[in-house]
Amino acid sequence: MLDHKAEGPPAFRAPPLSCDAHFHVFGDPARYPYASPEPLRYAPPVAPLPDYLDLAAHLGLERFVFVQPSAYGEDNACMLDAMREVGIARCRGIVDVHEDVPDNVLAEMDALGVRGVRINYSPVKPRIDGFSAQMLPRIRRLEARCHELGWHLDFLGPGWLTAELLPVLASLKVSFSLAHMGMFLSKDGPDQPGFKALIEVLKRDDVRGYAKFTGTYRMATPPDFVDAAPMARALVEAVPDRIIWGSDYPHLSFAHAVGSVQLFNLLNDWADAPARRKILVENPARLFGF
Repeated sequence: MLDHKAEGPPAFRAPPLSCDAHFHVFGDPARYPYASPEPLRYAPPVAPLPDYLDLAAHLGLERFVFVQPSAYGEDNACMLDAMREVGIARCRGIVDVHEDVPDNVLAEMDALGVRGVRINYSPVKPRIDGFSAQMLPRIRRLEARCHELGWHLDFLGPGWLTAELLPVLASLKVSFSLAHMGMFLSKDGPDQPGFKALIEVLKRDDVRGYAKFTGTYRMATPPDFVDAAPMARALVEAVPDRIIWGSDYPHLSFAHAVGSVQLFNLLNDWADAPARRKILVENPARLFGF
């Protein structure tokens, strides 16, 4: 993994109470064994909490949203232990759970600061027309569970699946977030139909959806990801109140090729200071209840 300190200081000062709304921690596999129901898409690193907090301090981040990585499946122990260590005043979490998980388990998670459930499919999953219909029973069941708790649903999937899901997302009774700008590939630009439709959904007053500026390396072209800028700026111009930012640390299979400071600095190019404050402070505070 690239050394963030060797990258130098960030290009701008993060506003007070800035939030990293999407990152992962990985512990010693002897203590936290991997439990993915599918073959792992990446070689899980050892990325313990102290290493992440050192990065966060370097970037000026003060609030944190842990996201359950796919390698652990529905075993959220590593993340929940890290949340206990940080404390609810400064952190929130997004878990992966079975839709029929017992109420007492959800209550315990809620007390630690969990505020969402992840619905996660590989961002390079091949197109299967109508696949969203197969997802619907799980989505509706988790929607009901989250509605009772005041939680939201967090989605990751390829752009074609995001586009297919947009009518479902627009109908949700809970808030939702979409990782990696919905995974619409930047080579297709901001005028691609699915991305334009996403913006229209996020504009609606009766929908509480958020796009995440995360994982830019998954949807844009290395090494500088300049082709992501038109899409990011289109979101900032259209829906500045519906964007949150996350480091996606530790970058998993891309860790050798990207820098955490480099990714943070993209915000300096995409948004002015008032918009950055919305993205880093105000919007995550609203969604996660800081």
